[in-house]
Amino acid sequence: MSFHGKGRWNAAPETCRYGASKLAFRGPKRSLTNEYVAFLGGTETYGKFVARPFAQRIEAATGVACVNLGQPNAGIDVMLGDPGLVRIASGAAAAVVQVPCAANLSNPFYKVHSRRNDRFLRAEAPLRALFPEVDFTEFSFTRHMLMHLKAVSPERFGEVRLELARAWETGMRRLIAVIRAPVILLWFSERAPDRDEDAVEARCEPVLVGREMVVGLQRPAVAFVEAGKVAQVGARVASPPPDAAGSEAGVPRDLPGQDAHDAVAEALIPVLAGVLDP
Repeated sequence: MSFHGKGRWNAAPETCRYGASKLAFRGPKRSLTNEYVAFLGGTETYGKFVARPFAQRIEAATGVACVNLGQPNAGIDVMLGDPGLVRIASGAAAAVVQVPCAANLSNPFYKVHSRRNDRFLRAEAPLRALFPEVDFTEFSFTRHMLMHLKAVSPERFGEVRLELARAWETGMRRLIAVIRAPVILLWFSERAPDRDEDAVEARCEPVLVGREMVVGLQRPAVAFVEAGKVAQVGARVASPPPDAAGSEAGVPRDLPGQDAHDAVAEALIPVLAGVLDP
């Protein structure tokens, strides 16, 4: 399994299922009988285009089973919408939750697909009233839609931004509360949380999330690991081809490469050690 030059992905990773969850996860499948750590998140946690995601690297270093529950393009809706996933995370000795973006979640302004949270389904009445000149049937992806709204009116976009922040905070607090295990928040991005927090471009993942938003969650969570500096361009793979699964038309996205995943693992290992064996 490798990502070749010229945008060709060779072989899909092994997938598996756990318990009553309706989702397919990246394998190899791990036993849930003994102590394990659960990893929840999106494309980066899943390990798109890398042979060894950071969860697998942590397992090799610690000997503790690491269950990769990452889902490509997943946001809060996926994590909260599957009771089986929450049950698996709750049975873990610790759960690492990758900080998701604030664009890919249903909110009072628009609805997203329940499993592919980057997919824009429809605009609700308040958003249509706020942007009457916009034809929302033209959009298939949340980021594309938000970039357009920001270009049309930065001022009105600010209202959308504020509502997304509210919905994100509510969803994250609920997620941390329903996971009955110590939760470690992971910031896996090439940007710092206090930079470009109002940007919608793919390079600014998790989009529309800033440090203040994350700080507000540090009381219910047991730790926050900021791994921004490890995911620089030099540690990234080439952009996936336009027709690759999970790539957004017109919005190229470089993804963290193997070096970045290894560095994130190194940042998480001592924190996990403190949670698992305080």
